[in-house]
Amino acid sequence: MSDDEDPIGGDSGFDNAGGTYNDDEDFLDENHGGDADAVGGGGDGLDVTGDYMNQDDDDEALEILPAGGNSTNGAAHARQGFSKSGVPQERITTQYLTKYERARVLGTRALQISMNAPVMVDLDGETDPLRIAQKELRERKIPIIIRRYLPDGSWEDWGIDELIVD
Repeated sequence: MSDDEDPIGGDSGFDNAGGTYNDDEDFLDENHGGDADAVGGGGDGLDVTGDYMNQDDDDEALEILPAGGNSTNGAAHARQGFSKSGVPQERITTQYLTKYERARVLGTRALQISMNAPVMVDLDGETDPLRIAQKELRERKIPIIIRRYLPDGSWEDWGIDELIVD
């Protein structure tokens, strides 16, 4: 078989992962008035597998929120969650930080620190963002609120300072 007949290594314009080599070219279509985003290769947000690009695969059972500024967060609702309609209700989930929440909080906070977010603890010469995030978690100083979604569509907001961290 020659190179001209080889569908993978030939001149078909596709690499082995299914993408094209020349993604920087503008694809124009006369039927759409020359708009590159109106064509399948344009800005529809789909990659070659048919999935949307830049979409997080996060589980909807947990959401990380910034602390402060939001009327549904804060000390006034220290023991309350919220229903779908926003009505306060008594919390039913555990006061313990789960290992999954711990991993997500540490990763999120370490990323923030690596991008020059203000540090909430004394550094003592520490430069590793993950170690700094772990120190902030030990001292319960991370400015993040965990939103736990419940099966009925309601949620509970927990601040790091409210949770038991072991």
